[in-house]
Amino acid sequence: MELIRSGGVLAHPTSFPGPYGVGDLGSGAYAFIDFLRKAGQTLWQILPLSPTSYGDSPYQSFSAFAGNHYLISPEMLIKEGYLAEADAEPFPGDPSRIDYGEVIPHKMAIYRKAYASFKQKAKNKNLFTRWCGQNKDWLESYALFVAIKQHYIDERRDLPDPAELEKYRAENAAYLTGDQINDFYYGAVWNSWQEPLARHEPAAVREMAKRLSDEIDFHKFLQYEFFREWRLLKEYANENGIGVVGDIPIFVAMDSADVWAEPGLYHLDEYGRPKEVAGVPPDYFSETGQLWGNPLYHWEAHKKSGYEWWIKRVASVLKTVDAVRIDHFRGFEAYWAVPYGEKTAVNGKWKKGPGKDLFDAMKKKLGELPIIAEDLGVITEKVNRLRKGLKLPGMRVLHFAFSPDGKNAFMPHNIDDTDTVIYTGTHDNDTTVGWYAAAPEAERDYLRRYLNVSGEDVAWDLIRLAYSSTAKYAVVPVQDVLNLGTEHRMNYPGEPSGNWQFRYTAGMLTEEHAERLAYLSQLYNRKPANAILQ
Repeated sequence: MELIRSGGVLAHPTSFPGPYGVGDLGSGAYAFIDFLRKAGQTLWQILPLSPTSYGDSPYQSFSAFAGNHYLISPEMLIKEGYLAEADAEPFPGDPSRIDYGEVIPHKMAIYRKAYASFKQKAKNKNLFTRWCGQNKDWLESYALFVAIKQHYIDERRDLPDPAELEKYRAENAAYLTGDQINDFYYGAVWNSWQEPLARHEPAAVREMAKRLSDEIDFHKFLQYEFFREWRLLKEYANENGIGVVGDIPIFVAMDSADVWAEPGLYHLDEYGRPKEVAGVPPDYFSETGQLWGNPLYHWEAHKKSGYEWWIKRVASVLKTVDAVRIDHFRGFEAYWAVPYGEKTAVNGKWKKGPGKDLFDAMKKKLGELPIIAEDLGVITEKVNRLRKGLKLPGMRVLHFAFSPDGKNAFMPHNIDDTDTVIYTGTHDNDTTVGWYAAAPEAERDYLRRYLNVSGEDVAWDLIRLAYSSTAKYAVVPVQDVLNLGTEHRMNYPGEPSGNWQFRYTAGMLTEEHAERLAYLSQLYNRKPANAILQ
């Protein structure tokens, strides 16, 4: 992937302002693109667009192919004629935080009104039918999967015995947590369904598809509308000279349509439970590592199929973005496998990944891959050789750079490969203001001396440093543009709840912010004539 010297902002659509409790693909998103254009930016980086599951994380999704329907804009549904304005009541909560527990039922009620209207209108029916046919590979299993989940939750909601539930909770605490335990007990997680259905036996699948046909069509409608709205938004971004950088989590969620529909692609036992789960060993994010809990790929089965699933996955994402970051790239060289039942990620071990073989198969089918490799964490020379051999740009994060000896590889004067993406911080980091406040004094002192600054405007000091670096791409989180503190960070790695809630409100991104970014882009030659990613 060839990089053109550019600058941009990391902001997930859930963070946009708007009246419906969570950012969406409506006017707040278009206003953000207008801001980027005024600010002289040519990159917009997002997190995964897949439908979120437990913990509301975009990295734990019910499908690797579906879109997050909570991003569907009621404004756009009104414009399309599916809703009257009275049908889409604004959400009454805090506009600066996302309360998913309250927002989700609020938006789903709006969507069901839109679906009822959609069924009564002939408009776009042919487009919908054609789109469903074009996406049948993943859409049929996904829509059935989420319809069955809702069916079992509704059917079993009043059944649990408190003593039995507590026993179940104790037995499964290492595998499932919080609401996930309750939903598993109630029958929502796929490997708790009746056995023929849990095993995806064709007769059982056909029977449930017939029984739940209207609910299935509702979820197909949501997917159709999500991708329609996203297509319009991305076209608007591209027309304004802005390329979109997407994100692919390396692993899929255990409770997903992907694992349910094709269990042979994962290391599962006879009960549909993972034999080992994904995570990372102890590092600077966590002393006990991160226990993600995702099932691990059966790489031999993927290789035997010619990596067909991965090729479809990457092709699907590249239809929606201009380039994509793959999270946890080092897992393709070797991944951290933690025995099922462990309470932390400490007692895992490294196992060999597919390496170059996978990427060669994808290149053969898809051509040159516009992929950014997230190469943070425990990185070995083998990982570096794999990334460089594939000619994929890696990442540098300034929050990790300020070792007082000046030898840190993330420092701009030590960057040895300009085909790199430099960040102040990422969605897993504190904001720059928060990071600086909590950093050891030795790092704070080195930063002040290195940049010859007081530290009073540290977020913009690091934005300037990123833009002035030789890294071809410079990307900064919107929280740093806004000079926000720790209370506005997006994610605490290893914490199962309370994340992904950040929103900024209308009017926070100002002309002054745009002028400051535009000035830095002009000063450091980050305004390419041909802005779209190449």
